[in-house]
Amino acid sequence: MAKAKYNRVLIKLNGEALAGEAGWGIDVPTVEAIAAQIHRVHDLEVQIAIVIGAGNIWRGINGLRRGMERATADYMGMLATVMNTLAMQDALERGGLATRAQTAIEMRAVAEPYIRRRAIAHLDKDRVVIFGAGTGNPYFTTDTAAALRAMEIEADVLLKATKVDGIYDKDPMVHPDAKRFDHLTYIDALNMGVKVMDSTALSLCMDNDLPIVVFRLADADSIERVVCGEPIGTLVSR
Repeated sequence: MAKAKYNRVLIKLNGEALAGEAGWGIDVPTVEAIAAQIHRVHDLEVQIAIVIGAGNIWRGINGLRRGMERATADYMGMLATVMNTLAMQDALERGGLATRAQTAIEMRAVAEPYIRRRAIAHLDKDRVVIFGAGTGNPYFTTDTAAALRAMEIEADVLLKATKVDGIYDKDPMVHPDAKRFDHLTYIDALNMGVKVMDSTALSLCMDNDLPIVVFRLADADSIERVVCGEPIGTLVSR
């Protein structure tokens, strides 16, 4: 069995990752496949926390274009993340992995309220913890929520799963000659204005020296390989 490089990780998943080929909504087989990969990482005796975006259900930018108030659009996005949280919790538990969902906005009928010490206690008991509803505040992305929660639970690393296999100097979907970086400093990533993570989340990680690994979720066993220290994706650190 491979040996894990990290003891406690926070995995940030885009909402679109749960949509599968449809590109919208929640595709149960896709969620189950991601859950199976997370289960294999857990078998390496790694403590796992997860934050999931909402792009497969709601994109606030679409509401803003029609004149919707920003705070309202953001709160709708937070509620959408809870739907994704429950879908992932269900898939993990059906796979035999004890999982707890905690939300930044209280909704006790479906999840625990976010309490830092309780979250850490769950992790110490080898339960997966999924954080829903972002930070609970408008104007903050789920990337920022992931960075914040990672630091609160004292994670060793923030694993940012995306559609591309790292950070490039330009959009690799448009420019075939785009160059991928194996490593970037926080300052370089901020100066480049990278699109895979917003500047607030990056600055938060920089101020608290939390390393970030950006990698492609679709690659075979990608989460397991990153956790074991394989040099895939892009490492953002000092």
